[in-house]
Amino acid sequence: MPDIVAICDAIATELNKGSFAQPFTAVRNLLPEFDLSDLADLKVTVVPKGIETSTYSRESTQYDFVIDIGIQKKLSGEVNQDLPAMLALVDEIMIFLRKRKLASMPQVGWVKCTSDPIYARDHLVQTRVFTSVLTVTYRAMSA
Repeated sequence: MPDIVAICDAIATELNKGSFAQPFTAVRNLLPEFDLSDLADLKVTVVPKGIETSTYSRESTQYDFVIDIGIQKKLSGEVNQDLPAMLALVDEIMIFLRKRKLASMPQVGWVKCTSDPIYARDHLVQTRVFTSVLTVTYRAMSA
């Protein structure tokens, strides 16, 4: 069975190979806590969330690795002007990861990606920080 932290590292590596409208460096972080001043620059953080196991057959087990990808940035301008670009970045990341193989972990496969809600409204209202969390699932099988 692959290690969920290694999968997070592989996702961060893949994201860092990509070309996005807004540049960033994705980082795996096991305890993502940032001060408001840290969020002046765009942060993309890959965090392990959970592992689901189920029986695939009598001989094999299916492992679904659930990982959160946080996209955060303190908005400096008008929310209604800055928000569309941030939402577009979330879409770019979702499209980039869709069905993408992880080069360093070919034994795991992309299953799905969700974003619900698309952003944290309370973060925008209270601190003017855009926060979106994509939840991706990668699957592996073992005997």
